[in-house]
Amino acid sequence: MTLFSLSVRQWRRITQFLSLFCICLFLVVSCARPQTTTPGSGNTATGDGRITIGTTAKPRTLDPADAYELASLGLVFNMSDRLYTYEPGSTEIKPQLATALPKVSPDGLTYTIPLRQGVVFHDGTPFNADAMVFSIRRFIENKGKPSFLLADTVDSLKTTGEYELSIKLKKPFAAFPSLLAFSGVCPVSPKAYELGAGKFKPETFVGTGPYKLARYGTDSLRMDVFDKYWGEKPANKGVNIQIQTSPVNLFNAFRTGAVDVAYLSLQPDQIRSLEEGAKKGDWQAISAEGSVVSYMVLNRNQKPLDQPEVRQAIAALIDRPLLNARVLFNQADALYSMIPTTFNVSQPLFKDKYGDAQFDQAKQLLTSAGFSKEKPAKVQVWYPASSASRSLVAQTLKSLVDQRMDSILQFEVSTVEGATFYKDIAKGLYPAALLDWYPDFLDPDNYVQPFLACQKGSVAKGCEDGGSQTQGSFYYNEAVNKLIDQQRQEQNPERRKQIFTQIQTQVATDVPYVPLWQNKDYVFARKGVSNVQLDPTQNLVYKSIKK
Repeated sequence: MTLFSLSVRQWRRITQFLSLFCICLFLVVSCARPQTTTPGSGNTATGDGRITIGTTAKPRTLDPADAYELASLGLVFNMSDRLYTYEPGSTEIKPQLATALPKVSPDGLTYTIPLRQGVVFHDGTPFNADAMVFSIRRFIENKGKPSFLLADTVDSLKTTGEYELSIKLKKPFAAFPSLLAFSGVCPVSPKAYELGAGKFKPETFVGTGPYKLARYGTDSLRMDVFDKYWGEKPANKGVNIQIQTSPVNLFNAFRTGAVDVAYLSLQPDQIRSLEEGAKKGDWQAISAEGSVVSYMVLNRNQKPLDQPEVRQAIAALIDRPLLNARVLFNQADALYSMIPTTFNVSQPLFKDKYGDAQFDQAKQLLTSAGFSKEKPAKVQVWYPASSASRSLVAQTLKSLVDQRMDSILQFEVSTVEGATFYKDIAKGLYPAALLDWYPDFLDPDNYVQPFLACQKGSVAKGCEDGGSQTQGSFYYNEAVNKLIDQQRQEQNPERRKQIFTQIQTQVATDVPYVPLWQNKDYVFARKGVSNVQLDPTQNLVYKSIKK
């Protein structure tokens, strides 16, 4: 798959999620009096069976062909169905509007999908294979922000029956069904939408899901239950969404009972405070393993990181438990592979090979590479200025190096404005950098191919065009390129798992990246509210919530 520019992708996403880890308002939260944004009509927590959800995540659009941020995708998710979906707590896909998993041709290129009958859109239009073809074509041809996900993968599609769809790929891609579970790849009514680049409807939504959009506002939305929904009806009478202007306001809106559920984006100190309240029985705290990973990228084209011993030394000195405690208030899980533990193929090889805070091992590696107190290895560590958490991580790592590495290694911490950071990292300007990764789709491939694949490069020059170049590591390994292609073609899960193990083993040796932590997602619900769940793509599942 041709990679979308990382600088654009990361910046679009990170700007939506920075407040997840921002802790700079600690004193403000401690001292602020309870206050909430005045809710729109009908948007207070009520006893009418409707659920009021509070969030700071303001959607840019509700058009699924252009939605590429969690704020938008979470709303689309709850008003739509996809061909395939996930059970909360599982990354295994299951049929939704499809009635079975795809039938794959022997060459791995053609996917035939049977479709559910008796489904209608919110405007009464029947759902069938023609409507699904229209929706996928629109996703690709309207050229919205996520269009590359399918445009780079799909060669053609057609109906092979009124309720059967056939999709031909440009090249084999075993993770393709996971792409079809992406929230934006949902059917939309052919009567309500049109094909054409840039032809979007950001303030409406007409899909097949359990809720239909009743009102769209800048600070609130209302979703009503769709009475002709084909599946199990929601456990509530509808959902009101309050969009708060800040984490402080969301925090106080929840504490004062103005909202039933609070999700996205509370700061770590606020989460810690609400967890303490939950322990006292004031409300409920729900946490789930997340799919976002944080890591350090090491540029093999910058000295002294061109020497593998230096990269391995950095891997050995990282103290994940310390970072988790000091920076994240233990609201994350230590990560020892670039593939998170969400997937059963994840192998903690960095823990086996390097452990945590292994300063003697790090010093030995640097000494073997010719460095000493008199000739130290000097590394610049960069991060985007808007990220308070990564600022603290960088400063903590520098303190560790200063205190424990006997001057053999020196870290210089540098920062730059976020847009510049994400634009320049692919140019190779940063020796080391601290980054987050929000997956496009839930498959181990999305934590491997975008980081390690290289279409053009050499051992001497590194990657000149490919995933590792856009990520800023410039990693090049032809054997890994071949392994990536193999796992993309392999339909057998066990054989594919073995290939992922080989890839992770090579990454632990070459160290183009050092995995740091895997996020946890937190939701808070008032007493009397039940069945609050997150799906593995970080979406809060509205239809199961009851009070």
